Amino acid sequence: MRKVTFGGANSLDNYLARADHSVDWLLWSEEVAGVMADFWKTIDTVLMGRKTYEVALRSGQGGGSYPGITTYVFSQTLKQGPDGSATIISEDAAEFVRELKKQDGKDICLMGGGELAKSLFEAGLIDEIGFNIHPVLLGSGIPLFHPMSRQIDLELLACKTFKSGCVLVTYRVRN
Repeated sequence: MRKVTFGGANSLDNYLARADHSVDWLLWSEEVAGVMADFWKTIDTVLMGRKTYEVALRSGQGGGSYPGITTYVFSQTLKQGPDGSATIISEDAAEFVRELKKQDGKDICLMGGGELAKSLFEAGLIDEIGFNIHPVLLGSGIPLFHPMSRQIDLELLACKTFKSGCVLVTYRVRN
């Protein structure tokens, strides 16, 4: 069965972005680029919520699509993406991902989208969490995690410190 990893970058106080969706505080480096290049080789599917997708569109990141990667955007309001590079899913996210995990393919990345992550955590569909924690306290912004109806127990798989002071942590979700 395919693995779903919820991943990205966050501040130490667990924000994905500033309130205006800016991520000017992110520290990019050769070390991070290497880790990301290795990770992209393990996946063939990206999941994102509408808000993350719209931020990607505004930032000019190819509509949030990536070469050789199938992108699904979960939305009750969008009918199609502006360039057709992403497939819009309006059905129940948990049911869709449950079926997607059963299909042949590489692993799946859930990118950004704390609200989408909440629904998939509660359905027991996220297998790992991997975040590059940046040495900054934003004080406010878009939260990484939203309140959930249950506790999610984790097991540390790896922890890597970068020269920039960032810390990459990977956890397995214990269901």
